[in-house]
This record gives sequence, structure tokens and C-alpha cells, in this order.
Amino acid sequence: MPTYPLATLAASVTAAGITAPNFQDIIASLNASAQSIFGEDIYITPDTQDGQIISVFAAAINDSNAATIATYNGYSPAGAVGAQLSSNVKNNGLRRQAGSNSTVELVIGGVAGTSLISAIAQDANGNLWDIPFTVIPPAGVITVTAVAEQEGTVSALPGTVNKRYTQILGWQTVTNPAAAAPGSNTESDAALRRRQAASTTLPSLTPLQSIAAGVGQVTGVSRSTVYENPTNVTDANGVPAHSISAVVLGGDVTAVAQVIEQRKSPGTGTYGTTSVVVTDPAGVPIQINFFELALTTVYVNVSIQALPGYVDSTGVALRQAITDFINGLAIGQDLYYDWLFGPAALYGSGLEFTYRITDITVGTAPSPTGRGDIAIAFNAAANTVIANVGLTVS
Repeated sequence: MPTYPLATLAASVTAAGITAPNFQDIIASLNASAQSIFGEDIYITPDTQDGQIISVFAAAINDSNAATIATYNGYSPAGAVGAQLSSNVKNNGLRRQAGSNSTVELVIGGVAGTSLISAIAQDANGNLWDIPFTVIPPAGVITVTAVAEQEGTVSALPGTVNKRYTQILGWQTVTNPAAAAPGSNTESDAALRRRQAASTTLPSLTPLQSIAAGVGQVTGVSRSTVYENPTNVTDANGVPAHSISAVVLGGDVTAVAQVIEQRKSPGTGTYGTTSVVVTDPAGVPIQINFFELALTTVYVNVSIQALPGYVDSTGVALRQAITDFINGLAIGQDLYYDWLFGPAALYGSGLEFTYRITDITVGTAPSPTGRGDIAIAFNAAANTVIANVGLTVS
């Protein structure tokens, strides 16, 4: 039990780190100081003017201490947030990865010669897609690449970008024959901290660790892994003897190849379907092979029975939980059917008591009917979007 008034109300730095009294202790200390000045019988309860002004002073001191603690912790990537974290990781040669917008190929039809200025299309989910300046040719049809107005992973299935959001005389039709290419969100603090932690292994003890860390730090690379076959025979993945095989999603292929060439041991072979020729420090051309990650699209249908307390937002949370779980599986990790019941149940959220799961089907094609495991190749990863997770409520 602390003795009031406290020796100090300020934040203090010790060998254990930085600490500060909490808000209630600050008020108690200020009350004790006031009583020592004006007497024990001073009336300073919270409903008095004096009690309220003491609370104002306590709040100011507490806010100042909080800012001091945040500044102190911000010198470490583990405690820094936002712009401060972006600044800290520069010491590791890193930069927060900027977000990007989804793109989609649109087939636009209309009267020849119609100019589409600031034209916008809309998809079935209400997302807006900006169309570059275009003039409809004599054929009456043109294909253009539209960009989502919202940054991040904005998905659009084939045929869903089919509305003319801006009305332009002569513009008649719009559709997307293929699904949109998803963008990415600005790198989160948590993801940047993980990259910073991985970057500390760049000067690691083994070449394989160094290659894996280096590839992971290439700008634009969001997922990667490196396999090694140190044996004298080709392994089960097809990696030749005494070779490595990197699997990478995103990033410039030349930059990835350069990292592999710079860090691999002499005489180590590389394996993959993407081949890039780079030069070593002596100017000798060397072919580097690796895999660009293949995404295995997964579809899931969940049937549930609604119980008292079930609301539509629970179904959205269920679908999102399954989506996050599938996308969180490691490269080369098989998707086992029974694993889907865990995220689908929303255990620990309090929502699990508002419904019961009656069936789950999964597959790699729309309207899945399977109830078995999905094998994922070593150079692939399971992937889905919330639109691929169907929900039937009874």
C-alpha cells in the first residue's frame, strides 16, 4: 500500500524500465498534499470544486506520464507505433510497405467516339472502380484496366462489376470477364514488427537462414519460404540434390534472384520455374531459379442452425474467421477438413452459443461438396476471400 503523498508523480526510469503512478494514486497523492497544506478537515471529495480541480491536475499529470512512457517505449520497435515505428525500422534498412489498389479488366460497350472522362463503374458490393480516360472505338467495345478507389484487398468475381456509376451519354454497358487482381493494405504495425525481427537474422549463422531473411525483406514480398535438399538424391518435392528452392509471393523477380545469388553457398543449385540471370560481383552471369507462389483458391460452404441471440453480423464474423484461418496457413501446408470447424465455431467470442454448425463442405471449385482434406503443393498456399465462404442459416 503506497504512502501518500507520493515521493514523485512523474514517470521514473529504473533498470526494470519505465513506470509511473496510476491515475487514482495521483489523485490520492494530490489530496494528501492539499490536506497537509490546508488541514485534514479540508473538504475535497469529487463533488466539490476543490476536488474537481484536483482531478483536472491529476489528469494532466497522468496524460504527461503516458506521453513520456510512449516516447520511451517508442525507441524500441517492440513499443513504437505508426510513424515512430516506420522511423525505427530504417535502422534495419526497412521501409513500411505501402498499400496498393485492386485492379480489374473491364469490357466497356457503347456508341463509337464516346469519351469516358472521370468514368466510374460499380460492382455488386458497392465498390467503386475508376476508369482511365477512354474513347470508345468504332467497334463499339473496348477493354480497359480500372482501379479500385478503396485501397487494399477489394475483390470482384467475374461479371460483378456491371453498373455504370457515372451516367455518360453513349456509354451503354460494362462488365468484367475475369476476377479482379487484389491489392494490398498498407503494412500494419504488427507485420512491420515481424519483418524487423526477421531482419535481425540477415547476418545469421547459416546461409539458408540468411537467404530466407533476405528474400523476405525484398520490397513487395509478402510471403516466402526456402526449402533445402542437402542429400545426394532428389527429394519428394522434386528439389535436386544439394539445391535450394525459394517460394516467393510478390516483389521484383530480379531483386529476389540477386538476394539468392549473393547469399547462397558456392556450388549450391537453385530450383524453380522462374529463371532470372544475374551477375556476380565479378560480372559472371548466373542463372537463379525459384518459384513464384501459386495460390490454391479454396471455397467453403457452412450450414448452421440459428439459436437464440443469433444475428446477421455473427455470420459475417464466422465467414471472416474462416477466411483469415485459410489465408494464415503456411506455404505448402495442407488444409485438413476438420480444422475448419475451429474458426467456424468462433470459440471464445461469446457468439459460439448463438448457433450450431450442421455441415461444412470444402473444395477448390465454387459450390463445393467435398468433406475431405485439400492437398497443397510445396510451392503453393491455400487462399480464399470472404466471398468464397458461403453460409446457409436455418
